[in-house]
Amino acid sequence: MRPAAPTPVLEVSGLKKHFPLHKGLLRRTVGHVYAVDGVSFSINEGETLGLVGESGCGKSTVARAVLRLVEPTGGTITLGGCDITRLGKSEMRPHRREMQIVFQDPFASLDPRMSAGDIVGEPLMVHGIAKGEALKAMVATLFDQVGLRPEQMRAFPHEFSGGQRQRICIARALALNPRLIVCDEPVSALDVSIQAQVINLMVDLQREKRLAYLFIAHDLAVVEHISHRIAVMYLGRIVEYADKETLFRRPLHPYTEALLAAVPIPDPKVKRVKRVLQGDVPSPINPPPGCAFHPRCPRVMDRCRVQAPALAEIEPGTFVACHLHEATTSPSPLPIARSA
Repeated sequence: MRPAAPTPVLEVSGLKKHFPLHKGLLRRTVGHVYAVDGVSFSINEGETLGLVGESGCGKSTVARAVLRLVEPTGGTITLGGCDITRLGKSEMRPHRREMQIVFQDPFASLDPRMSAGDIVGEPLMVHGIAKGEALKAMVATLFDQVGLRPEQMRAFPHEFSGGQRQRICIARALALNPRLIVCDEPVSALDVSIQAQVINLMVDLQREKRLAYLFIAHDLAVVEHISHRIAVMYLGRIVEYADKETLFRRPLHPYTEALLAAVPIPDPKVKRVKRVLQGDVPSPINPPPGCAFHPRCPRVMDRCRVQAPALAEIEPGTFVACHLHEATTSPSPLPIARSA
């Protein structure tokens, strides 16, 4: 008899976020921006799910909807087995401790009027966990965990480098001992050498604390380094979902192939077939019928222009939404993460 699978830290099913478009003095709704249009995934304890795609595909909206920073239009969000999709502010408060976020721009996400120690200690005060000397001791421990000196607690954000500011953001995210951390392009604003330091720090913290990461990025080299599984988004939907090794070795969706072909290889002897995508990303206000990628797909078929492919499991653990790959097994409504 097989042991029961562990309950995922985060389980998202059919998530949608449509922003209304208003016009005129009466603010009539004349349309919607389909920012996220039916996204499903799950993340286990100690696992990182990388979410990749071009700018404007809906990655950051997924992050904010998962954290209930924006209200989802549809779908369900389950945190540790509890459905938090429709909980009110007071009901959400205990769940806020379970999930935190690290933003893209560390300077913009830090209050310039507060010292670094006050910034990291604020969540502990807000949730009534510590105060006074106990608070200072906990903040000093958090500083040490992210590679900062405790005496730097008195400094202000402008006195730190970009990498140090992001370490402060990570320390703040760790303060409440969360199970899930959403990382919204946390290293894209940093120098390459500093990116490696921050990524390695996050990997070490994950191993130590068994954290679950939703890691959003457009740099595939970074995603390959830190992720266990990868979901590829295009125009508000996931088009491919697989473990890291499978996706980089044998991408199935033409969009994934194009993304991987665009990654530079620092070896002039390596030759690869270039797959330059034609045209621009369609507007999420008026997405094309059928497969959203068909206007730019080099392998488009007539069927693609009228019928949207479902995200189906082609082989165990590998999902793709493409008519080129018909499912050999019954479609799964939710890509289930394997244990890390």
